[in-house]
Amino acid sequence: METKKLTLALLSGGKSAERDVSLASGDQVFEALDKSKYNIVRYDPASELALLAKEAATIDAALIILHGRMGEDGTIQGMLESLGIPYQGSGVLGSAIAMNKILSKQLYVQAGLPTAPFMVADRANPPEIAEIPAQLGLPVVIKPEHEGSSIGLTIAREKRELQKALETAWKFDRRCLVEKYIKGIELTAGVLGNEELTALPLVEICPDQRYEFFDYEAKYTPGATREICPARISSELTSLAQDLAMRAHKALHCRGYSRTDLILSGTDFYILETNTIPGMTATSLFPQAAANAGIGFSKLLDRLIELAMEK
Repeated sequence: METKKLTLALLSGGKSAERDVSLASGDQVFEALDKSKYNIVRYDPASELALLAKEAATIDAALIILHGRMGEDGTIQGMLESLGIPYQGSGVLGSAIAMNKILSKQLYVQAGLPTAPFMVADRANPPEIAEIPAQLGLPVVIKPEHEGSSIGLTIAREKRELQKALETAWKFDRRCLVEKYIKGIELTAGVLGNEELTALPLVEICPDQRYEFFDYEAKYTPGATREICPARISSELTSLAQDLAMRAHKALHCRGYSRTDLILSGTDFYILETNTIPGMTATSLFPQAAANAGIGFSKLLDRLIELAMEK
């Protein structure tokens, strides 16, 4: 007997600063999905939320391929919960927590996870500029509370750069995170599963020397960054990084999958942040790690949909 196809809502686009990345990811996901298993209906939440709600009764599951605000932050997840549509990845709480860089840092600290020393700079009650190097030294990394893809992020290496860096971050959020800059090897660790978690092989990120850090341009310009999987570190350090990623996933109440970015400085790891909807093109970091573990892009999407339906 022929298995009934699932009707899948593929959500990409949206209103965040990462709209273009989301649309490109949505195109690749659409191409990779097995058409013998799914009837795929695409929706752009920027203009088609009412249509999604109207057609909710016909939808078996949703794939959220959205980044940034109104995609990763729990808002679309809350709408899908209200409509009774299962979706991949973290729920409302985990999505909202992981999107908030300040709250994430506080929860990492509470869970005993290593993260760079930091302070919070509130536009409504700004710190004295001299306080920042006194507490954290220089350089520091300054980033908005909620943005993704390094949007609004600045590395300030001298005291005179701090005010401008704060103002850049404050364009996006009232509060921003100021953290000590840690120089080291940048790694990312994917986690897959609901109750039982599997840690994927680590990816080592090597931005071209033209880039000061893994910024928006380095992330999305073809050839701008070399990604090495598995990462060129010892098996002991690899296991430790994978364990930290699984602990971060749990600390932030994530579900389904996540990708935690870390810096390795000497033999010490520092967790940077956890992404609840990692980039989803075939060459994005999470799919690369899954492929190294023997899970091709199409099969990875199948697995994410299975995990969504488990809810």
